[in-house]
Amino acid sequence: MSDQNPHHNHARYWRKNIVLVFVILVIWFTVSLGSGILFRDWLDVNFPKVGNAPFGFWMAQQGAIICFVGLLIGYKFLMNRLENQEGFSSK
Repeated sequence: MSDQNPHHNHARYWRKNIVLVFVILVIWFTVSLGSGILFRDWLDVNFPKVGNAPFGFWMAQQGAIICFVGLLIGYKFLMNRLENQEGFSSK
């Protein structure tokens, strides 16, 4: 029999899950607010245009969406790894 308490695994799993979700939300908030409002002028000055659009505008419109999709894909892989580590895998 395993010496680990299943309730301890459950609590540790949820603690890691909440930290992961919090980090992903902070990244998403920073990219969407930062590229759309806070850093838009700086991005326009310091990066080249994408097509005919300034980079800050492009990041606010397309880059934030691409980042969001990347975060979703990353979340999937990180959660699968976490579930395997904590013994909650369905395999």
